[in-house]
This record gives sequence, C-alpha cells and structure tokens, in this order.
Amino acid sequence: MAKVAYYPGCALEGSGGPYDKSTRVLVNSLGLEMENLRDYNCCGAMEVKNVHPMLQTYLSARNLAIATEQMGLDTVMAPCNGCYHNLKKAEFETATSEEVMQTIQDLARKSDDPVYTGDVRTLHLLEWLMEELGPEGIKKKFTKSLNGIKIANYYGCMYTRPRQIFPEKDQGPGSESSYKPHFMDDLLEAAGGVNVDFPLKTACCGGAHTLSDSDTSTQLVLNLLQAAEDSGAEVIATECPTCHSGLEMHQVRAETEFGIKTNVKILYFTQLLGLAMGLSPRKLGIHENVSDSIGFLKDRGVF
Repeated sequence: MAKVAYYPGCALEGSGGPYDKSTRVLVNSLGLEMENLRDYNCCGAMEVKNVHPMLQTYLSARNLAIATEQMGLDTVMAPCNGCYHNLKKAEFETATSEEVMQTIQDLARKSDDPVYTGDVRTLHLLEWLMEELGPEGIKKKFTKSLNGIKIANYYGCMYTRPRQIFPEKDQGPGSESSYKPHFMDDLLEAAGGVNVDFPLKTACCGGAHTLSDSDTSTQLVLNLLQAAEDSGAEVIATECPTCHSGLEMHQVRAETEFGIKTNVKILYFTQLLGLAMGLSPRKLGIHENVSDSIGFLKDRGVF
C-alpha cells in the first residue's frame, strides 16, 4: 500500500475538525500510511479565483509540487471536496495547456517555490480507500456493524463536476460514476448500513453563498434534509467539510428562522466507518458535531 501526502486544507483545521480527527484515526486503524503535506497553502478556493483564475491554479500546483519535489510522493490525498476539486483542476489545466504549465512554473521560480512538473495525482479520501481496500477489504477490518441504519449518501456538487477534470471517473466497472457516485454507498453498505435511494446526492448545498445569501443556502439545505427524510434516511453521510457544516448549521437555522424541523442526523462517512471499526465516538469526534447523534447511535446499538 503506497504512502500518500495528506492535504487537510483550511477547513479540516477549523470547522471540519471532526472530519480531520476521524480521518486520521480511521486511516491509522486501517493500517494505511499518510504523511502530512509539508508547508502547504490554501488551494485557492472561493475568493482567490475572483482575483485571477491562474492564481488559484498556481496555489494548487504548489501543493502538488511539494508532494513530489520535497517529499518524494506521487499522490496527494484530499478529503475536502473543494480542495480535491481545485487540485484536480490544476492537474487538468497543466496537463492540457502548455501555456498554463509554463506560467505556473515561472511563478514558482520567481517565488523560489518547488516547480510542478505534472508527476502527481490527487485522490479524494473515498477514492483512496476504494483503491487500497475496497468494500471487501475494508469489511475484513470491521469488528462491529452499523446495524441497518438507513443512510442517505451526500456527495455534494464538487466531487463530480466539471466532469472533464476527473478522467478516471466513468470508466466502467470498478470506477466511480460522476452521474451517480457510489463509492461512499459501497463502503457504508459493507459496514452494515442500508443505503436509501437519495435523489439529491450530488445537488448543491449552497455552501459558497452561506454568508452572502443565507436564506438561499438554508432553502437548498432544507431541500436535501427533507428529500433524505422522504427517502427514509435516518442519517445523512457526508464527505466534505463545507457541505457537512452547511447541513448542520442550516438545519438549525431552518428551525429557528422558518420553523421547519427535520430530524435526520448528519455524520461524516469516516465517523460511520470508524464506529464499524469499533472506535469510540469521542476518538472519532462525533461529540464535536453540531448534529447531536450520540443518543441515536447508542439506541441503535452501534457502540
């Protein structure tokens, strides 16, 4: 099993702390190996691209260059959808445009940064787990079960879009689908969960506009929460810190501002897999979630 460079980005050091905690303890318990990306910077998400799109590409390419030039690793693993998207975008743009590659290399030399040469790939945490273990391999590691908890798997919009920057998807059996992603479904089913037919698994949560247009973001999240409950889900599993935080915050806001209450619990998929590994909720950071699921999980006999 190859070692990867772990890129937590900005969110996992802040609001996505439980995702970082559960990722680290899960990876360690599975016997996989990752090393923190050294001296990493923001991937350029959100505002930077409005300054100049090339600046965003350069910031992401710098992270990729650190992995290969300073750490000798050829794979960067990013659990955050936004980071994953931007790193993959930098991969795509430098691979398909000599002008882009030349520009980011010139910027790196002027900044005395490591120079990106295109020899690095980015994987989402979901992809890494599927590549190294897959459902059958990870199933051998479980000591407990999710006991049939009904789960709506929510991937968000940036995990699959735009499709051209993810050439490894939609390649037939065994590959991820950009139209109907299933990697999280496959892993959580192996852990004893029951995946419901959730029609909005790649719909936008409005995360990018949660501060500038809170009402719209709340409505987009409410669409997700109500669709999950209508599908019979007891839990929404997430794999993005921005989506997760948005679902939690706007679930509360929908009730306090608009009087609309939903009861579905929100958990990172890493927390659910960790529970099936027999890891404690505290080690997985479940007590740090805004969505209070401890009582529910205990009643279902998951721990």
